Amino acid sequence: MRAFVVTGPGAAAVHQVAEPVAGPGEVVVAVERAGVCGTDAEFYSGHMAYLHNGQAAYPVRIGHEWCGTVTALGTDVDPVWLGRRVTGDTMLGCGRCHRCRGGRQHLCADRYEIGIRNGWPGALAERLPVPVKALVPLPDTVDSTLGALVEPGANALRAVRAAAVSPGERLLVAGPGTIGLLTALIATAQGAEVHVLGKTTEFARSIGIERAWTAADLPDLRWDAVVDASTGSGVPARAVELVEPGGRVVFIGLAAQASLVDTRELVLKDATAVGVLSGSGALAGTVDLYASGAVDPRPLVAATVGLDHAAAVLAGNRPPEWGIAPKIHIDPTAAAAQRPATRPENRQPPRKVPSREL
Repeated sequence: MRAFVVTGPGAAAVHQVAEPVAGPGEVVVAVERAGVCGTDAEFYSGHMAYLHNGQAAYPVRIGHEWCGTVTALGTDVDPVWLGRRVTGDTMLGCGRCHRCRGGRQHLCADRYEIGIRNGWPGALAERLPVPVKALVPLPDTVDSTLGALVEPGANALRAVRAAAVSPGERLLVAGPGTIGLLTALIATAQGAEVHVLGKTTEFARSIGIERAWTAADLPDLRWDAVVDASTGSGVPARAVELVEPGGRVVFIGLAAQASLVDTRELVLKDATAVGVLSGSGALAGTVDLYASGAVDPRPLVAATVGLDHAAAVLAGNRPPEWGIAPKIHIDPTAAAAQRPATRPENRQPPRKVPSREL
């Protein structure tokens, strides 16, 4: 089968690789769609931390935001899964340690991460092996674009849950990238008054987030909770400064450099700080949000391209006609050398893509 393989910093291509075989308790999924995110770009550039601490090594097959159809079953797998459209968890715990037994398999010290950690192959390929315990069914109302947005949406849903804002309370989301915008859309659907802070406001406003600000015009309001979904190393400290005493600060963004926070301010504000690692535990809830129509994140996808265009996407090459939406999807079923799919009619005019960093 065809799969996208990163062999070193800046070196990647579509290779012919062996077909996956479903082991005991596993299935094989024919991939319909896969998203490209910042982690994938870090593998391509060589900056991904796992490459430097032994948790990943080249060659690596990336891709952890995906959906598809189950085409083969391993032993001990219920036949009901065959032919079902699914997505699934990225984090694959050992199932034996105290973290896994306590429902925190995403924190397992020995976990695999699909397309990321310990060599489990990713979804930028025609087919993908997945443990059946990681699967989440998709209803017909969740199309392939939505299906590949479940994993990032689950990260955002966990961030919203961690922020614990009630209807009518005010949430500030710092960083208008995919996770930040998904957080804003989900929190809005749940009744919060949501504001977004970033370097630019154009795209956020274009998808209906009217309270979008830059650092220069951020209003002086009470922020019941703040979610840092940015890549700015100075943003965590700013989030702690802004949050209301007794409020909650949620950290889901990662900066390239260490971020410093004055814990005295957390103590004196009696504030709660929460870190969110993954979407584990929130995938089914995200599917429900999409299926019901309460949240429609499809405008976040700028374009869908074939595997042969993945290297250009990871290198940051975006044709101007794609506009400024933050997410690019890969369709592994597209024929070799297919031209990029045209962007949907509701996309924005061409602009330079803004950074999530403030």
